[in-house]
Amino acid sequence: MLHHTIYRHKSSKQWVTFVHGAGGSSSIWFKQLRIFKSHFNILLLDLRGHGRSKPSLKDSLKTDYTFDVITQDIVEVLNHCQIKSSHFVGISLGTILIRNLAEKHPKRVQSMIMGGAVMKMNVRSRFLMRMGVIFKSVVPYMMLYKLFAFVIMPRKNHKASRNLFVREAKKLYQKEFIKWFKLTSEIKPLLRLFRQKDIHIPSLYIMGEQDHLFLPSIEKLVQHHQMAQLIVVKKCGHVVNVEQPQEFNLKTINFINGLTN
Repeated sequence: MLHHTIYRHKSSKQWVTFVHGAGGSSSIWFKQLRIFKSHFNILLLDLRGHGRSKPSLKDSLKTDYTFDVITQDIVEVLNHCQIKSSHFVGISLGTILIRNLAEKHPKRVQSMIMGGAVMKMNVRSRFLMRMGVIFKSVVPYMMLYKLFAFVIMPRKNHKASRNLFVREAKKLYQKEFIKWFKLTSEIKPLLRLFRQKDIHIPSLYIMGEQDHLFLPSIEKLVQHHQMAQLIVVKKCGHVVNVEQPQEFNLKTINFINGLTN
């Protein structure tokens, strides 16, 4: 089972589950934890192979991961903690897992808060993924990860986010990185489904105005999904919760409270 931590609120019955991105861990939510746990019950988890969720021997022998398998890891934790439904907050690849969870288990998802959401790969990001596929087995994974981090978060004000994700990624092993990277082979049709299908679950997309790879597709998506809304954060890149935590916390807590009050 994934490593996880829960914080119970003395009166609230609402749960908020945080899902980090590839190469990160639950520690990336350190700027959210204090304020969120004063409002809600909190579930933090480390995805397979990340943070303190070290892969088991059985997992180590598997050659591939899939989005469905990793999504089921999250469901297993929800079941173990007896959480029937939750609001979900994700960043980057974590938003794909949340959307997949909503697809497979819609009754478990009260709302989706998608920071730095990935719902379409543009030409530049697809080229980057192809280069990764070619070189993933011969180039040290940290070199690739640093390149990806720089392309996604290139500006000076993105440096803290880049450094945070690079520090967390160093905790991965090369083989684990390759398994996660192979998920890109199934990402295109999955994202196409997510864009085309309105899930009818309250969704808040919170994106940095400098998130050049992913913001344009989200602007189009919210025009066609009835229960989706978009907040664009000024002077901010991909990792909104790290770069602009005060605005991220305010907007997301208000969103959840607006659904529950």
